[in-house]
Amino acid sequence: MKEESPKKSQKLKNKIPAKKRTIITIAFAALLILGTALTYPFYIHAMNHESTDDAFVEAHVVAISPRVSGHVAEVCVADNQMVRKGQVIARIDNRDYQVELDIAKSRMASANATVKEAEAMIVASSKELSQRRAELSSQTASLSRYRAQVSEAEAGHFRDANDLTRISSIAKAGAISIQEFDHAKAQEKMSSANLRSAKSNIHTQNAKIQEAQAGIEAAAGKLQQAYAQAEMRKANLLEAQAQVRQAELNLSYTNITAPCTGYITKKSVEAGNYVMAGQKLLNIVNPDVWIIANFKETQIKDMREGQHVDIEVDSFPGIEFSGHVDSIQRGTGSRFTLLPPENAAGNFIKVVQRVPVKIVLDANEDAEKLAPGMSVVPSVDITGGETKSIDVASSERRD
Repeated sequence: MKEESPKKSQKLKNKIPAKKRTIITIAFAALLILGTALTYPFYIHAMNHESTDDAFVEAHVVAISPRVSGHVAEVCVADNQMVRKGQVIARIDNRDYQVELDIAKSRMASANATVKEAEAMIVASSKELSQRRAELSSQTASLSRYRAQVSEAEAGHFRDANDLTRISSIAKAGAISIQEFDHAKAQEKMSSANLRSAKSNIHTQNAKIQEAQAGIEAAAGKLQQAYAQAEMRKANLLEAQAQVRQAELNLSYTNITAPCTGYITKKSVEAGNYVMAGQKLLNIVNPDVWIIANFKETQIKDMREGQHVDIEVDSFPGIEFSGHVDSIQRGTGSRFTLLPPENAAGNFIKVVQRVPVKIVLDANEDAEKLAPGMSVVPSVDITGGETKSIDVASSERRD
């Protein structure tokens, strides 16, 4: 087919009225402006926001386990029921633990009685030691008196012996009578006997003093033994008191209470079951929830704490949720798996990693509808937030 000549095309254009051409041009321009106006906000939003569909609702989930073993006497909650902190969830048959508490209290009373007995022994031993010391003081005073008597007896014997010697010389000259000589001899023998008796008393008193000292040592040893016995019995009393406290705790543990406010989930216990200490009975889900969004590592460059986040929840498409970036995990998700990847291997393939970002919801009464595990799509406004980004924070920490 032959191409149309320029002249022929010009002729065809000339056939279209000028007014109609103007209208077409204006309509085309209007459509172009309208399309630009409609798509520009989406373009700006895409440039200023980062979003991901790899995000889920998270919450504190507390696993409830008994601290003592026994048969479950009563279960006070049902699945999905809301409980308050301190509310009784279940009761374990406490009769065995009540008996253990009674036995522990009896042992404590017995230990307390033995402590009082030991304290009485200390008092008695202290009195005995005081008596022994007083006896020693008395015997020591008697020894001093006997020593004075020995000195007196020695002086008397010395006088009588001198008198006998002098009288003997005079008696040889016949200047005195035999009767006077015999009296001097008897006086000397008497004073000698008194001296021997006084010295004998000294020896006897020394023996008594040694006996008193031995009594003091025995009484002191007995007192020390009483103190040691008291300390041992006090230790036994402390042990008995600790056993009572432990028995009281075990008895209190038969009432299983909620450690926090939340909703009962995954209940697997019924009345009559025998449960072991540490056995999982149910979970309590805390109503305070947050979002964990796993962004690609290429998306968090301009992400900062405090940035606004719009949140869409798959379960509630008609409800708008909002929040803000709370923190960015220092490490990718794969780094904290059970078997982290070994990048030093020769078959390394670069894969874009995901970095968990914690998003806290703003105050919203509809937030109570959210449950852990729900899928969400967060969109982070990367134009706001704090001035310190994750990269700046990391460099400051290195410095």
